[in-house]
Amino acid sequence: MDRASGRTVSALVTADERRLGVIGPFPVDSPWWADVEPVVSHLEQALGVPVMVLRLLSVEGGEGARDGHATYHVEALRHPRRELPAPWPAGPGDPVGPAARRAGWATAPGVRAALDWADRALRASGRPASGPVEQVKTWNLSGLFRIPTSRGPAWLKTTPRFAAGESAVIEAFSRVASEIVPVVVAADPARRWMLLDHVPGVDCWDAAEDVIGDAVTGLVAAQAAIAERGEGIPAGIPDRTPRVLAGMVNELLDGEVAAELSAGELSAARRLAARLPELIASLEACGLPYTLVHGDFHPGNIRSDGRRTVMVDFADGHFGHPVLDGLRLHDFTHDDGRSALVAGVWAEAWSARVPGCDPARALSVAGPLAHLAYAVRYQEFLDNIEHSERLYHAGDPAGEVRAALECARRTGS
Repeated sequence: MDRASGRTVSALVTADERRLGVIGPFPVDSPWWADVEPVVSHLEQALGVPVMVLRLLSVEGGEGARDGHATYHVEALRHPRRELPAPWPAGPGDPVGPAARRAGWATAPGVRAALDWADRALRASGRPASGPVEQVKTWNLSGLFRIPTSRGPAWLKTTPRFAAGESAVIEAFSRVASEIVPVVVAADPARRWMLLDHVPGVDCWDAAEDVIGDAVTGLVAAQAAIAERGEGIPAGIPDRTPRVLAGMVNELLDGEVAAELSAGELSAARRLAARLPELIASLEACGLPYTLVHGDFHPGNIRSDGRRTVMVDFADGHFGHPVLDGLRLHDFTHDDGRSALVAGVWAEAWSARVPGCDPARALSVAGPLAHLAYAVRYQEFLDNIEHSERLYHAGDPAGEVRAALECARRTGS
């Protein structure tokens, strides 16, 4: 999936609030800024002590969350015995000082607290850690840590307050289709910490059509079953039904995204927002029920070992219209030729579960609303993350508004 990495790294290293110095630049074998496992590996070898990457400080060059020269704040979990090759950077300000909206796992005390909780939770579950924690990913939306145990790896995931209650989403799906979601070993919903059992297999970026088809039919069956239970919105899961989204779109267009759009684009976006009630009525006439929505249903959030196909990463889960999941996967598979399969399987699966519904029309009607929903979501990210990590999503809300306008123009919405 990835081309050769174009990322180099520098690390500003601290230990117990002491500024130790700088290492880098050095190359790593993954282009993605959030992939910190190779960064940790290099630094532990260089320093001779365990480390954790706390957060991204800056990037020179690169785009789309990849490539360029990335600088991180790294905490050494013990004081290194050797000097760092470069002194702490001179100049005004403190690059690792306090900042508003910093994620808990982007601080040394926060990451230690999460790891201590995971250790206690694993012991309580009867599967204590059998080796050191391995940090895999960290960015403004989550921290991900692999913990070896005698019964295979467990995964600690930490998420921000604006993420969905992920353990609640998984629990709701597991009540109707436990085979399509990971096993939650332990969860602390208040602090948004979760331990998951390992899901065997690989991410489905390059999966065969039948694997993607299995994922689609499994998700649709679960969503239909949740709707049939008629229990409403599960606790801890946000309401993103279309009429709620329409109000959020109006708030979005009154905010900072307006400055990133041309006058013509903003005017067109407001006209589209004014037509949303009509579009929503057309969507509701298609007859699909409101239900639990994955929210980011793309091949990278599907895992399969050839026997079992599982969905992961429910941080964007919400209660809303299931067409958003159908369109998300359709958009992600457009370039590799699987989008027609996805659309067909999704439509057939819903037709089988809800006789008389018109899922194909739902796909054709809902495109502008889906793009506006993602514009709203990306703005939520930007509103709730610290300044240095806004570059992960800078421009995304405006980009999705433009995509909504293009989709409306193409479909005559």
